[in-house]
Amino acid sequence: MKVLFIDSTQPILKERLEKAGFDCDYLPDLPVEEIIERIDQYEGIIIRSRIKLDKNLLDKAKKLKFIGRVGAGMENIDVGYAKSKGIKCFNSPEGNRDAVGEHALGMLLALFNKLCIANSEVRNGLWRREENRGLEIKGKTVGIIGYGNMGGAFTQRLNGFEANVIAYDKYKSGFGNEFVKEVDLETIFTESDVLSLHVPLSKETEFMVDAGFIDKFKKPFFLINTARGKVVKTSDLVAALKTGKIRGAALDVLEYEQSSFENIHQTKSNPDFEYLVKSEQVILSPHIAGWTQESNIKLATFLTDKIIKDFQ
Repeated sequence: MKVLFIDSTQPILKERLEKAGFDCDYLPDLPVEEIIERIDQYEGIIIRSRIKLDKNLLDKAKKLKFIGRVGAGMENIDVGYAKSKGIKCFNSPEGNRDAVGEHALGMLLALFNKLCIANSEVRNGLWRREENRGLEIKGKTVGIIGYGNMGGAFTQRLNGFEANVIAYDKYKSGFGNEFVKEVDLETIFTESDVLSLHVPLSKETEFMVDAGFIDKFKKPFFLINTARGKVVKTSDLVAALKTGKIRGAALDVLEYEQSSFENIHQTKSNPDFEYLVKSEQVILSPHIAGWTQESNIKLATFLTDKIIKDFQ
C-alpha cells in the first residue's frame, strides 16, 4: 500500500510502516496543489493539521483506504464522509494523554500558587510574599467535562492531591470509580471550583463555554482549557474574568489559532487577546499540552499499531 505523509511526524512512524511492507512517501512540505494532484495515487494518508480533508479532497482520493491522524482531534477530517466511502480513520489520543494530564495539572498548580507572577517579580527585584499567597488543590472540587483519554489522565494526576473530582460526558457513562464521581452537567455547574475542558471541537462544542454557560455556575471558578481554543468564546471569558465570575484561566489553546495550530491569527488589535496577555489571572501556553518528547514517540507508535493491525 502506498502511503503519503503530508505532515511532519516522528520518524518511527514511517520506519515501522515501511518495515511492515508499506510504501511511504514522506512529503510534509508538498504544496496543497500537488497534494490534490497526487492524492489519487495513495491508499493511505498520514496527517496532523496542515490541511482539511474535506468532501472535495476525499472524492479525489480514489484509492484511499485509511487516514491516520497523528494526534487526538479529528476536526480537520470529514470523518463521516470518509467512513461512508469505506475509508478507515485512525487517531492516537492514547499517545498524548499523559502529557495533557500533566500539563493541565502543572497549569493548575501555577495558577493556584501564582508561580508565573512570583517568578517575574523576584527576577525584577520584588519580594512579595503576602500578595502571592496561594491556594491548595486539596478539598477543592474539580469538574471535568469530557471523560476520554485526556479527562481520565488529568483525574489520575489529581489523585494524590485529595481533590474532589467530578466528571460529565454526554456520550459516555459508567466510568465512575474511587477517583472520580460521574455526575450530570447541573452538578458540574453547582459544585465546581475548577472546570477543566477535555472535549473535541465539533459543531456541538464550538463556543460551548459562552456567557450563558458561565452564568450557570453557582460560584466563581477557575477554568482550564487544554482541549481546543474555539470551545471557549474568548470575549465572554474576558467579561467573566473582569467580573470575577471566573477567578483565573489556564489556556493552552486559543480561539485565534490557525487551523494548523502552528500560529495564531493577527491579534495585535484584538482587545480580548490583549487582556489575556496582560492579565495576572491568566496563564497561557502555545498549544503544547500534548507536546512532549515522550508523546511524540507514543503518538506515532499507537497510530502505527492501529494501521498495521488492520492492513498488514
